[in-house]
Amino acid sequence: MTKFTRYVILLSLNPGKKLTEELIRKHIAFLRKLEQNGQLELCGPFSDYQGGMVIIRASCYEEARSIAESDPFVSTGTESYELRTWQLSCEENNHLGAG
Repeated sequence: MTKFTRYVILLSLNPGKKLTEELIRKHIAFLRKLEQNGQLELCGPFSDYQGGMVIIRASCYEEARSIAESDPFVSTGTESYELRTWQLSCEENNHLGAG
């Protein structure tokens, strides 16, 4: 894991699927485990779209994909996901060396 890399999991509700209370509780337990492991950066649902975003720390893209596919929302087929590698631009890394 590089200090300035995060992985963004974009979740989208699949057509004809619904989020049940039980599934939401399983998703929250999954997020809590990520947080306990120091992997969860930020997460939450979109207010204008059926889905949400989870930003995580992972050692590589493959680990991030495995995490995304372990989310109960995804593993049950209720939601699909897109995975993005996000490079953080900040003063500490001179805005990716371009500053």
